[in-house]
Amino acid sequence: MICTGAKRQILWALLLNTYSHPSVVVTLSKLFQLIMLCGRVPSGFHKSYIVPIPKIMDTRTKALTCDDFRGIAISSVISKVFECCIVDRFSKFLSSSDNQLGFKKSLSCSHAVYSTRLIVDSFVKAGNTANLCSIDLSKAFDKVNHHGLYLKLMKRHIPAELLVIFENWFDSCVACVKWNDVWSATFSVNCGVRQGSVLSPFLINIYLNDVVKLNDCVNRKFIIVYADDILLIAVCFRT
Repeated sequence: MICTGAKRQILWALLLNTYSHPSVVVTLSKLFQLIMLCGRVPSGFHKSYIVPIPKIMDTRTKALTCDDFRGIAISSVISKVFECCIVDRFSKFLSSSDNQLGFKKSLSCSHAVYSTRLIVDSFVKAGNTANLCSIDLSKAFDKVNHHGLYLKLMKRHIPAELLVIFENWFDSCVACVKWNDVWSATFSVNCGVRQGSVLSPFLINIYLNDVVKLNDCVNRKFIIVYADDILLIAVCFRT
């Protein structure tokens, strides 16, 4: 889920590339090349503000807690353009298992439901028992360990310059919370990836990809993942 502010920023990023004056594109190109060369992002890339979005529809009759909100980070438009360039140029390093159905083009929750029904129905019709376990990772985006993410990226042999940029980018992130016209004090963000970022869906998929690879069709143990929701399926054969 991306809030209206984040969608607007992504739209502006696309419009900037399509309709802006050619000098803007050239300037940004030079900036991005300099970032790749130096391994450091501008200080503005480290900053964002978080807009709390209620997860539930009924916000009037229920007493809300912090867990009932999803924090969407709003970053600079130029940083989103840079993220789009990273996704386009390094897409082969940002792929994930076919059993991860979240945050992928032309795939939705309905595909995860269909895959689950297909697996379960095929074994149940044969008289076997399918046991399902659903795991919902709480605040998965916010709990990504940066060092663990770097290790997973290194196992994919991503270019060293891109890894250095990620380390510099995530090492000094700061944010504040915006609630209507009120702003909180700024605080450091020492873990997690920002919801609302262009790169974050790819990074969360990479972070969870080792879990998805535990899928074992030979022994009738299946794992289906949609974003941060994990479904385990184990089949017991009729004796």
